[in-house]
Amino acid sequence: MVRGAPQGCAPAVRLCQRLNRLKTLDGDMMATSLKRCLSTLDLTLMGVGGMVGSGLYVLTGTVAKDKAGPAVIVSFIFAGFASLLAAFCYAEFGARIPKTGSAYMFTYVSVGEVWAFLIGWNVILENMIGGAAVARAWSGYLDSIFNHAIQNFTETHIMQWNVPFLAHYPDLLAAGILIVASAFISFGVQVSSYLNHIFSTVSMCVIAFILVFGFMLADPTNWSQEQGGFAPYGLSGILAGSATCFYAFVGFDVIASSSEEAKNPQKAVPIATAISLGLAATAYILVSTVLTLMVPWRTLDPNSALADAFFRRGYSWAGIIVAVGSICAMNTVLLCNLFSLPRIVYAMAEDGLFFSIFARVNPLTKVPVNAILVFGVLMATLALIFDLEALVQFLSIGTLLAYTFVAASVIVLRFQPEKTNSKSTTSSSPNPNLKQYESFSDKLQLVERQKTGERHGVGQLKACWEPYLDRLLGDCEPGEVVAFSVMTLIVSAVSLCAVLEFGNDPLQLPVWSFSMLLVIFSLAFIFSLALIWIHEPQTNAKTFQVPFVPLTPGASILLNVFLMMKLTLLTWIRFTVWIAIGLLVYFGYGIWHSKEGLRDLQPKDMAARYVVLPSGSLVETVQNVQPDGQVQEPAHSFQ
Repeated sequence: MVRGAPQGCAPAVRLCQRLNRLKTLDGDMMATSLKRCLSTLDLTLMGVGGMVGSGLYVLTGTVAKDKAGPAVIVSFIFAGFASLLAAFCYAEFGARIPKTGSAYMFTYVSVGEVWAFLIGWNVILENMIGGAAVARAWSGYLDSIFNHAIQNFTETHIMQWNVPFLAHYPDLLAAGILIVASAFISFGVQVSSYLNHIFSTVSMCVIAFILVFGFMLADPTNWSQEQGGFAPYGLSGILAGSATCFYAFVGFDVIASSSEEAKNPQKAVPIATAISLGLAATAYILVSTVLTLMVPWRTLDPNSALADAFFRRGYSWAGIIVAVGSICAMNTVLLCNLFSLPRIVYAMAEDGLFFSIFARVNPLTKVPVNAILVFGVLMATLALIFDLEALVQFLSIGTLLAYTFVAASVIVLRFQPEKTNSKSTTSSSPNPNLKQYESFSDKLQLVERQKTGERHGVGQLKACWEPYLDRLLGDCEPGEVVAFSVMTLIVSAVSLCAVLEFGNDPLQLPVWSFSMLLVIFSLAFIFSLALIWIHEPQTNAKTFQVPFVPLTPGASILLNVFLMMKLTLLTWIRFTVWIAIGLLVYFGYGIWHSKEGLRDLQPKDMAARYVVLPSGSLVETVQNVQPDGQVQEPAHSFQ
């Protein structure tokens, strides 16, 4: 029975504890059943390959023509900076916790099990849809080069159908490329890395060609007032373009997913993240500059802006080079999706939250072959039957949710005391008012420090704020106030963004009501940040740390929530359905097979503990924790 709660509430309390249990990390963070063979260069090229894909050849023209004009350059600058906030958070976790699983793993060690499962569940869908959508785009681009001969042959000689949300014909080429890519990736991480090196190198050479030849053809009059000026849609157009351009940078999380296979993740992950994001942002900004200088932005072809721009300047042969670069760029994105997805599935299965068959690692290739092949086939099935537009509508929400939880996890973990292996730390107590310590001398030292007022540990009030807030917050556990403040931060961010997005239309709030709600939720957001800031953070100089915490992750949370509010209602409905399916999987399988849950049920050895009671007296206890979680404790008091 759970003490300190009414007997009727005990089952609910135990359920909440199970849902929010944290992952216990082993002492040796570098131990893995995978193969650590990736260098900083490998990780960097993976990050570049994940970000510089078809968006460079399609997105630049679309945003320039429909939303921002030549100011698409500024849109990419804003989007790159916003992505940097999220990338900082991923880089810290990837260096500090070099385990595969990316956002899932980061959430599991800092927020709780059910939240980690839901993040992982959504990232799985994002990667599956992302890979299928890229395969469809790859197939369509190649088909357009051959004047749609592949589509015509399939519709005429194989089959076609007219069903809502489904493609008009089965895209055998898209499904085939996914199956082939899955087979290559199953050969091992080094094969995947070599393929990514080849395609990334070709893609970067084509980008260099576009920039050099494009600047030779640049005409500054295309930015003149006669053509509408540099920012024809004003600031609103630039911000709208930034929201779209933000999704061009979402591939950097492949670096964090690969941290368990990196030789030196503590250094390689932050360096690779910074360099790859810098290269991707530079490529997008310079290509946008070249594109809008080559031809008037009003005349851009959104489907193939770069190839069409060279064609209209009389260099149709350059379109072939652009096509080769586009296909290579899409190949790198495809490889990154197929690389990340199985490793997230593997991480969840390894923790017992997903089916154990996916946790098996091939002893020869050192990769989770079952996860690669099964989810490669599922991705190929999506690409075979679904339309590209229907697939893309599913995207974004899972990625933004993952970014939000990772940013929140950075704050929570930064203000939590360092936890070591359970063999050398305090054990769980049946009474939350009892604090347990392995050594009597350790307890005496703590009591002595409390008497002398030296209590400024991680997660506690800073010394300068103790005279003012000690009575109010001094009795809280280290990190407890910060965790509560993070919840308040997220709630206030959601409320603030909801008012900004829906306050005028469709809610049509009065001006005074709209203004008052903005002020209230803005103050709540700022107050939450301030409440976090007045506590002592960790100062671990061994690995990379996000600068300006909690401001940097707080800004990332606000931005991600704002972009989520701009998604369509249909996207939210589909997201809700997918979450419901995920909860069925978790409560039907994950919660019963969780390794953290099984760890809690294992009987522990008899051990002496020294407990400090609320009154201040010490009690030596000998505990024998039974499998049902009940504790027997004969006690000897020391006054």
